[in-house]
Amino acid sequence: MISFRHRGIRLCDGLSRREWFTVGGASALGIGLPELWQARSACGAEQTGSFGRAKSCILIFLLGGPPQHETWDPKPDAPPEIRGDIGSISTSIPAIRVGELMPMTAMLIKKIAVVRSMATDDNAHSSSGYWMLTGYPHSPKNNENATPGAPNDWPCVPAVVRKLRGDRTSLPGAIRLPEEIWNTGRIVWPGQNAGWLGDDADPWLLSCDPNELHFRVGDFELPAEVSVDRLGRRLELLDALDRYFDGKAASSSTLRWTTLQQKSMELLRSPQARRAFAIDSEPEELRERYGRNRFGQSLLLARRLVEIGVSMVQVNWTRWKDDPDVAPAWDTHAHNSERLKHHLMPPMDQGYSALLEDLDQRGLLEETLVVWMGEFGRSPRINPSGGRDHWGHVFSVALAGGGIQGGIVHGVSDRQGGFPLEGRVGPHDLSATIFHCLGIPPDSEIRDRLGRPLAISQGEPIRSVLM
Repeated sequence: MISFRHRGIRLCDGLSRREWFTVGGASALGIGLPELWQARSACGAEQTGSFGRAKSCILIFLLGGPPQHETWDPKPDAPPEIRGDIGSISTSIPAIRVGELMPMTAMLIKKIAVVRSMATDDNAHSSSGYWMLTGYPHSPKNNENATPGAPNDWPCVPAVVRKLRGDRTSLPGAIRLPEEIWNTGRIVWPGQNAGWLGDDADPWLLSCDPNELHFRVGDFELPAEVSVDRLGRRLELLDALDRYFDGKAASSSTLRWTTLQQKSMELLRSPQARRAFAIDSEPEELRERYGRNRFGQSLLLARRLVEIGVSMVQVNWTRWKDDPDVAPAWDTHAHNSERLKHHLMPPMDQGYSALLEDLDQRGLLEETLVVWMGEFGRSPRINPSGGRDHWGHVFSVALAGGGIQGGIVHGVSDRQGGFPLEGRVGPHDLSATIFHCLGIPPDSEIRDRLGRPLAISQGEPIRSVLM
């Protein structure tokens, strides 16, 4: 049910890119999805080495909207009410400056591409976040406390990746941790699951704190009262029931239940899955380098997951236990400078830089795309409470690793960091870039429940940051 629609250019094998290829029909001829993608990208691969360079992706999502001024797009020459009291520093590339609270990240700028011209023009957490997570805009924009469901049920990027790539290990192909993203009142954002694509493509949610002493993921372990022998007897009973129902009409719900059942049994039996979550087997020095907090250890766990073959891991920075209600997570409406200096930037800088260094030292960074993002940025002018407010008109994201050319800055914001001047980028272009680096043509199409072909992205890869 997957097809490609092309734009009139001819492939190296002479096939028109306007032709439609249906994977179901091609499979009957012994042609699978990877082969079609390989043919689809044969000419493009001669022009860029970025397509398919990433075997996996770690998406870091900072809930609340990290400020562009104090991170990737400082404005040292702006008036004090714009630039704030946090300065900027040189990086390993002198022409590129970042906020002074990013000293470890600054030394790694040769591995990072900064996009300073991202925009949604949406100032609501949940609707702007929906667009950033899916690549499709929410309807309507500026809709705070939006909830999941039609018409805003486009599948998130990890769900599309899982659907197209499948599960390559005993673990699902896409995983979210350490919790889902939510607004005050535990209102869960839309755009975090597979939506109309179907539950079988959902990125699995692991609600956990990898920084806990003796951390374990209970879903992947047998309960203490269930022995291996007892599990075996239960499986024998299950087999007997399956045989009883053989030949009877099976509904889609029972087939889905069987699939989930099989996946659960695989996980319980898989030593690979158990080892992936054995974070306490890491050297204490490395754990300290990431930071002994939920964010840092979640990044370390993400590295362990992509290392065993999980295609996409999304690490969410959500509220911490002691966050103030007036400025939770990165939503710094008040005391922006204090929150950044003492609570936000040090663990972010430490964990993010540790992840890039660790991946690089293991030879994994070249094949792992790392995306740093939030739902929007912060307002140029500091408000009377010493904070910055919601701002979707321009903000920054950063990319590194598989398929990305480091030491690059794409786009320019105006003198106040309020609007893009050059190289405006939308969330659809970011999703196209992620798909491209993972070897998935952004114009690939999947069919919805009514059989309509829909492109997985309406954007174009950000060419200037690609290899």
